[in-house]
Amino acid sequence: MREMVDVSVDAMLEDLRILVETESPSRDLDALKASAEAVAGVIERRLGGQAVLVASEAGPHVHWSGGGEPRVLILGHHDTVFPLGTLERRPFRVENGHATGPGVFDMLGGLVQAVHGLAALEDRSGVEILVTADEEVGSRSSRALIEERALACGAVLVFEGAADGGALKTGRKGCGTFHVAVTGRASHAGLEPEAGVNALVEASHQVLDIAALGRPAIGTTVTPTVASAGTLDNVVPAGATVVVDVRVESAAEKERVEAAFAALVPHLDGARIEVRGSVGRPPMPESASAELFAVAERLLPGIGGRAVGGGSDGNFTAAQGVPTLDGLGAVGGGAHADHEYLVIDAMEERAHLAARLVNAIRNTSIRNT
Repeated sequence: MREMVDVSVDAMLEDLRILVETESPSRDLDALKASAEAVAGVIERRLGGQAVLVASEAGPHVHWSGGGEPRVLILGHHDTVFPLGTLERRPFRVENGHATGPGVFDMLGGLVQAVHGLAALEDRSGVEILVTADEEVGSRSSRALIEERALACGAVLVFEGAADGGALKTGRKGCGTFHVAVTGRASHAGLEPEAGVNALVEASHQVLDIAALGRPAIGTTVTPTVASAGTLDNVVPAGATVVVDVRVESAAEKERVEAAFAALVPHLDGARIEVRGSVGRPPMPESASAELFAVAERLLPGIGGRAVGGGSDGNFTAAQGVPTLDGLGAVGGGAHADHEYLVIDAMEERAHLAARLVNAIRNTSIRNT
């Protein structure tokens, strides 16, 4: 009996079209329900069994099991960053060796490759698939389920898009968002500006203090990204907000930055500051992927590995001590952008890598650390 059968690129593109044409913007519950049903349909048609829709406040997650003792979790998400209507402007297309359309690279192509890789296996026992509905907005409703299934399975393969050149993602920074709200006091900008407390000026001081928290030499970036203040051009602004993106490579830096945000104090008399947020995704150290990456290198000599700045649900599983390998999905680029694309010629190889990794994990003692 053969261990694997061939995969069909045409069949993968057929399923990719179904998923891309079922738009799935995060937080749109009706769209996400339709998307979850489409994902479940692809899984059931290719793998058999039942794909269960797990209700959540963020939309349905999709869970499938091949039966037997859990050994490996295939992890992904079906929500995308693109609003409804993007498909009309940027429809699914296959041309010049690329598939394009909203979500092809991040990460619907990876889901399709994983499913077809498993379909090439005659034995699918020990494998679970979890496709969540809220990864792009922080995974608040899915985190507990992700961690539960990761711990139960003991090894995690994340099918987010590959790094540049098709490299696997062997490490990820921890990441989070902070919101700084400044409250001042309004007054007439011409008649009595001195009677006000200028929230915009206070926010400017805070932006400089916040930006100084970064330590790029050790991988910590603290980047103010969005700011707003004021109501009218002749009113001293009574309120301002600043949004900050934070990325860290270590737990120690996570704690330092969070403590620094909590310790921010006003510069202007009468101003008040309120801070909320955290580094919600813990760092995924390269040690979490080392064992699985070594297996991947044996199966596909020459494949690269790279630590990247972006986070994924693999950050959560790695933080639980579960061996985790990321970036197994589509080869391509342009995540979250209009030029997003998937390289069609790489689809078959990546599907076979998924299948062979599953077999290797089931035949080894890779477990939680």
